Amino acid sequence: MQQRTLGTQGLAVAAVGYGSMGTAVGYGPTDDAESIAAIRHARELGVTMFDTAEMYGWGEGEKLLGRAVAPFRDEVVIATKFGLTPEFGTDSRPEHIRAVVEASLRNLGVDCIDVLYQHRVDPAVPIEDVVGTMAELVRAGTVKYLGLSEAPPEIIRTAHAVHPISVLQTEYSIFAPDAAPLFPLLEELGIGFVAYSPLARGFLTGAAAPAADYGPADFRRQMPWWAADNYDANAAIVARLSEIADAKGITLPELALAWTLAAHDHVVPIPGSRNAGRVASNIAAADVVLTADDLAHIAAIAPAGGHGGRGTPSPWL
Repeated sequence: MQQRTLGTQGLAVAAVGYGSMGTAVGYGPTDDAESIAAIRHARELGVTMFDTAEMYGWGEGEKLLGRAVAPFRDEVVIATKFGLTPEFGTDSRPEHIRAVVEASLRNLGVDCIDVLYQHRVDPAVPIEDVVGTMAELVRAGTVKYLGLSEAPPEIIRTAHAVHPISVLQTEYSIFAPDAAPLFPLLEELGIGFVAYSPLARGFLTGAAAPAADYGPADFRRQMPWWAADNYDANAAIVARLSEIADAKGITLPELALAWTLAAHDHVVPIPGSRNAGRVASNIAAADVVLTADDLAHIAAIAPAGGHGGRGTPSPWL
């Protein structure tokens, strides 16, 4: 798989990564053996960036990922995040950052975290203090590269002035295109972009079902895209996108991920799947080339993304 550079500090990864949230939380019951098989198959197919977070099962997701990548840990980039609380508040106090990183190292079974993100901006802690603490961890050798997630431009600029930020992670997909205005700033500063939920929480897989069809532990039951007022309109978008994919002889996920990859050469999507077959389909997107006509057709079908919004406020709008 082709490689992409994220930032100017030396971080380079395969064009398609792997997001592991669904192995621990958010999408209903999980099967650890199935998840580990999917992660290892992703590596077999060339994936080098594997993403997790403290919040994904409060350590359980990190432990699973650590077990899965242990046989090839030195060949891959492991990213994790700090900064949320079990009540979904924020906590980026320096002492909390250090404690979370120590726990993440144990959970992952590693002596160094390749990419450390602040999961969400903490309004109670100056970003200078947050990044200053993260920089201390870089100097100590327990972290290699720094990242932010869902951060607005002024925070990105201020953080980058304290210590180089290698990557911003934010939701980005055909259904959630609103991060695109950040790309000029990232290019100016030399910061890469990791796109989470590039398949719109599964809506762009072609397998989406009405909210009521999901189990009580599945957070899509509460998402605006699945709301009764929006579901049919979004399903209609998917049907039209599927026609484009069919005409090109590719799957809908391949089309959706290729769209993300076409946004800029500093963009790396991290789709997640617990199914090895779907992992293979996701990775095949790295070989798909979309024409200008394809991109224009997609833009005409979903000019403002999905109906109902992504459910996460965009701090830069």
